[in-house]
Amino acid sequence: MSATKSKVTVEIYGEPYNIKGEGEPERIRRVALLVNEQMKQIALANPSLTPAKIAVLTALNLADEFLRLEEDYRQMIHMLQEEKP
Repeated sequence: MSATKSKVTVEIYGEPYNIKGEGEPERIRRVALLVNEQMKQIALANPSLTPAKIAVLTALNLADEFLRLEEDYRQMIHMLQEEKP
């Protein structure tokens, strides 16, 4: 099965971006929306930060969330494997 290649224009923190990627256009839009919302939240809480610093903090927050979810996933897999007879 080959992945669908898409080109989508999205807006993140007031800037347009032409994104090319594998996957459905709606997924790309959802990812961009998530990044945009995170950036807005950080900017509201820290109005003196530059857009570059807001972007870095957003990346750190999303990476932290990813690592927590990955750890949870591994723990669940481990628990399921232990339950097998």
